[in-house]
Amino acid sequence: LFSLDLLPSKEGEDLTKCFLLRVVNILLHYIEKTFDVKSKILDFHHPHQLLEGLDGFDLELSDHPESLEQLLVDCTDTLKYGVKTGHPRYFNQLSSGLDVIGLAGEWLTATANTNMFTYEIAPVFTVMETVLLKKMCEIIGWRETEADGIFSPGGSISNLYGILVARYKQYPEIKARGMAVLPCIALFVSEQGHYSIKKAAATLGIGTNNVIEVKCDERGKMIPAELEKNILQAQRKGQTPFCVVATAGSTVFGAFDPLHDIADICEIHRLWMHVDAAWGGGLLLSRKHSYKLSGIERADSVTWNPHKLMGVPLQCSALLTREKGLLGACNQMQAEYLFQPDKVYNINFDTGDKTVQCGRHVDVFKLWLMWKAKGTYGFEVQIDRYMELAKYFYKVLKKKDNFKLVFDAEPEFTNVCFWYFPPRLKHIPKSFERDQELQKIAPKIKAQMIVEGTVMLSYQPCGDKVNFFRMVFSNPATRQTDVDYLIDEIQRLGKDL
Repeated sequence: LFSLDLLPSKEGEDLTKCFLLRVVNILLHYIEKTFDVKSKILDFHHPHQLLEGLDGFDLELSDHPESLEQLLVDCTDTLKYGVKTGHPRYFNQLSSGLDVIGLAGEWLTATANTNMFTYEIAPVFTVMETVLLKKMCEIIGWRETEADGIFSPGGSISNLYGILVARYKQYPEIKARGMAVLPCIALFVSEQGHYSIKKAAATLGIGTNNVIEVKCDERGKMIPAELEKNILQAQRKGQTPFCVVATAGSTVFGAFDPLHDIADICEIHRLWMHVDAAWGGGLLLSRKHSYKLSGIERADSVTWNPHKLMGVPLQCSALLTREKGLLGACNQMQAEYLFQPDKVYNINFDTGDKTVQCGRHVDVFKLWLMWKAKGTYGFEVQIDRYMELAKYFYKVLKKKDNFKLVFDAEPEFTNVCFWYFPPRLKHIPKSFERDQELQKIAPKIKAQMIVEGTVMLSYQPCGDKVNFFRMVFSNPATRQTDVDYLIDEIQRLGKDL
């Protein structure tokens, strides 16, 4: 039996049902294994092994169709050799966990298989997007204005939109006449800001040399006085500042820039203020912790990724702007075959011309369904629990003499950064030689973690700090026992290094 025997084949109804039920059983088995702490996070193989083929799992494509039975085996193998990102001990990225309601939303989205450019073909989804954007803008604090926004394929693209709109607001002639008519424009971001800001500058023709990185304090927050200094320096060098990107929840340290201070500087110099809250945006849902983003309501645009702290399945990111109509004015091309002005319905819901894309995936339904399932307070409880876990982890590490925290103070977010010292390095005073040895420890422990498949945790160097581990909490399946396990596992794998 082959795919041609499934619907819309004339007699394909029963076979389609049987095939899809078997696929669902494969997925359910995988989901059960995902939440089982005794199961491995991954069965690691090197790229060349996957390319060469593993136990009948062949990635090469054939000119001839393969049977439905083989496709079911391929589905099983694809999951078998992947990473269980919903596993309670998966701490590798800012987006982790597996929300069952969100998963159901993704399944429905794939079944509907439509495009977000017009109300005509996505009537429910386009209205849902409007409802969600309005809600998120209100949470930011833009109640008095007609705010706007769009869901995009990830935080990097949302940040690109923020910079694109910032430039258009200052220089609307850019759209028709290009960069040649502009002065040498410059934008500012903290040295701990996300690398997507530089990528956006490269993509938009601004150039990475015109992205000025502002110094941070010891906790990774932008120093307002340094921002002011950099703006004046840029002006003296003949550059024209147009935008400041503040960070609310930096990728490595989980730092929140002082938004009110930055907003004051932006107002004085008449600069667009974009806040990259891709990671930290979800904290706005916590009454206990939302003060850390105080001042975000003064931003002109905000990036917020519900697929991170809120746990929505990938991908789900929004760019929100305080001024309605800018996204449309900046991006619209009014393609006549899509955006006819004389349609039977209110064409304000044809949102596709606000984006640089034509085809756009439905990323809103899973978020909408999860919000229905949890309510705003449900998200709050989940996020507050992550913060408590971070605090617990910090307190445990602080008491251990073979671990050293990158920051002594209590974590501001769910990021906790630390070094592990094997016995042979524990009592050696800090020196260049010791740091050269310490630099090798985290990669070696991580390599063992991956090979054994027990736990996943990221590491990186930063500035003058040699490789350290970064723990983040955004996985609803994680419990205190998993945190304790991680500490024991690091010690087990690292003690003889």
